[in-house]
This record gives sequence, C-alpha cells and structure tokens, in this order.
Amino acid sequence: MTILVTGIAGFIGSHLAKSLLKRGEKILGIDNLSNYYDVNLKKDRLNNLKAYKNLTFENIDIANYEDLEKVIKQYKISKVCHLAAQAGVRYSLEAPMEYIKSNIVGHLNILEICRNLNIKNLVYASSSSVYGGNTKVPFSIDDRVDTPVSLYAATKRADELMSYTYNHLYGINTIGLRFFTVYGPWGRPDMATWIFTKRIINGDPIEVYNNGVMERDFTYIDDIINGTISILDSCKEETNQNFSKVYNIGNNKPENLLDFISIIEDYIGIKAIKIMKPLQKGDVANTYADISAIKSDFNFIPQTKLIEGVPKFIDWYKDYHKL
Repeated sequence: MTILVTGIAGFIGSHLAKSLLKRGEKILGIDNLSNYYDVNLKKDRLNNLKAYKNLTFENIDIANYEDLEKVIKQYKISKVCHLAAQAGVRYSLEAPMEYIKSNIVGHLNILEICRNLNIKNLVYASSSSVYGGNTKVPFSIDDRVDTPVSLYAATKRADELMSYTYNHLYGINTIGLRFFTVYGPWGRPDMATWIFTKRIINGDPIEVYNNGVMERDFTYIDDIINGTISILDSCKEETNQNFSKVYNIGNNKPENLLDFISIIEDYIGIKAIKIMKPLQKGDVANTYADISAIKSDFNFIPQTKLIEGVPKFIDWYKDYHKL
C-alpha cells in the first residue's frame, strides 16, 4: 500500500515524506513546483529524497482533477496526507485567485479523489489562521472560527467545512491539522525566521509589525512531523470508525516577537536594524495553541524550545547558502 503526500516539495511535505520513507513506507508524492518562492529550493528538497527507492514523484497541479485521477488511480493508496496549498497570508491580498484555485478547487479535488477511488482516510493541513480575530486565548478547537481576517484563512476554514461534508456524505474519515507558525531547516523564504536571518546576516533592516507587540506560537518542524505521523498512523484502512476532526498542532507557548528576534541576533552575533511598522492587513497580533485535544488523543507533547530550534535553522541556512 502507498501513502499519497501532496505538496511533497514544500517545507512540511518534504520533512514528512523523509520520515515516512526512512521507515520503509511507499510514497507517491505530488507537487506542481509553483514559483510562489524559489523553485530551486523545492527541487533541492526533492533531491534530498531521491536516495529512497520507495518514492515516486509526479509533477501535478492539484487544481487539475483529470491529471490527478489519471496518476493516482494507478496506485493502491491507503491514506492521503494533503499538504499542498497556496500558503501565505499577505500574498492572499495580492493574488486571491491563486488561493481559490489551490486551496478551494485543489482541496475539493483531493476529496473527490478519495470518494471516487474509495480512499477512506484523509489527513490535511489547515491553519491557525482560521481563528481570525479571536481574542480568547489559548485558541481551542471548540472556539468559533467564523471571523477570518484574510482570504487565506477563509480558504482553510472552507477546507475544514468541505471535509466535514464529505465525511457526512461519503464516510471519508478526515482530520484537519491547524498548524501554528512552523519553522526549522528547509523552511519557507516568506516566513519570519528566514527573512530576519537573511536580513540580519546581510546587514539589511527588518520590518517589525505591530511595533513588535506580537506573539506567535512558534512550532519546530520535528514536533510538527512527529504529531502528524502519530495521526496518520491512527488512520487504519480496515476500520468501522467514521469521523471528521480538527486538531491544533502547536508549541503551546506563545513567544514575543522581539524575544524571537533577540534569539536570532544573539546566535548570529549581529544586532538587527529594526523598522517598526503597524499591523498588516490580514494579520493577527497573537496566536496560542490549546493542544489539550491532540495531547489527550495522541500523546502529542512538543519537545523543542524556541531557543533550541532557531539556532538549528540558522545553522542550516548558513550551510545551505554556503556562508
């Protein structure tokens, strides 16, 4: 049996695939290698996986149902981990149709693949952004999530609703993972860890939004992967269970943005030139994950403190760029 991983050239997808391949799982990985950020980084992530003979890669856009079905029906898929999406809150203000194509049409296509090819288990990426303008913290999966403040957040909430509907109508078991600010080696160039590291090393100023009065529940990639695999492993093909769930997967410890910058400064040994800016459209001041549900159901306990994880990213960044 084969596990389908969409978005395999992405940050989380490439890490997940490597962990699954290492333990001998057969993986069908798909990605369209979009140019939202440097395609060479995506290709390098894929090159990291090439040594594994149990991997098949297909360059496919999830928004194209015919291409998806043509390839996927050739394999006996036991479960799907759907991580492909158009990411980024700020970019959704510039290119809204990209989010509809990838996150709405693409997600629906994956649900239709599961329905038409009789795949019973789907784990997919949601986002902490679904909590929108909520002020009660920590964010709980029992909270209302009907006030998204970005189109990206709205598409992710729509994915959760469509997944619930397909479970109700067709018995596809779905689990959505609300990821909280994932960082670590092989991360995305549009994320704060990468942007700040690059600009501080180069002596360029960094923009600090909401005048630094922000908190993020930074979650290290290894913890994200461990939690995701625990959930994937719980999805059995021969099961009478019928469910549609969502879980927060975060560090359960919000960190002040200025403290985060200080960790980068201290490790690099250069003080940042800070330009204070107001809160950006579509952004939120705080994120904080209540992880009691995933802890109770899967014994998920994040292991990596920010002061440990940030240096690991910086070491990787310097090595990758030969600095």
